[in-house]
Amino acid sequence: MARHRPSDGPSTPATVALDRAGVAYSRHPYEHDPSAAGYGLEAAAALGVEPSRVFKTLLVDTGTTLAVGVVPVDGRLDLKAVASALGVKSVTMADPAAAERSTGYVVGGISPVGQKRALPTVLDETAYAFDTVYVSGGRRGFDVGLSPADLQAVTHGVRARIARA
Repeated sequence: MARHRPSDGPSTPATVALDRAGVAYSRHPYEHDPSAAGYGLEAAAALGVEPSRVFKTLLVDTGTTLAVGVVPVDGRLDLKAVASALGVKSVTMADPAAAERSTGYVVGGISPVGQKRALPTVLDETAYAFDTVYVSGGRRGFDVGLSPADLQAVTHGVRARIARA
């Protein structure tokens, strides 16, 4: 397990969870611009990687609980596909305030890792085209890079095609 210096970015519940799990990951802090049109596309530009390698964390409401869909920032979440992957009839996008309460993170900085309550998670299968993908590290302006397999393992997620262009 690698030790990280403060200059490597903040310690967040996500980095604590990754460290505890012994997962290899990299830290990528960047200067967040509050006027940026989209958090994920801003991250991709700041990290100098194609948007298809940067994944956003979206929360959905199943009617009984919240769940997480992790899709590329240049794609959209297919609600029918994520419902199918979760084994429920349908889902809607979660209320942002409910998402923040449930995860302990703020919108634009919600990480799929280290949430207050572990939620059912579905990782889009396109992640597996890359050795490393990037997700929010738990704050706006901070991403972590890790393998898709490690992301799936640490979130206890399932793999499915849940993104659409």
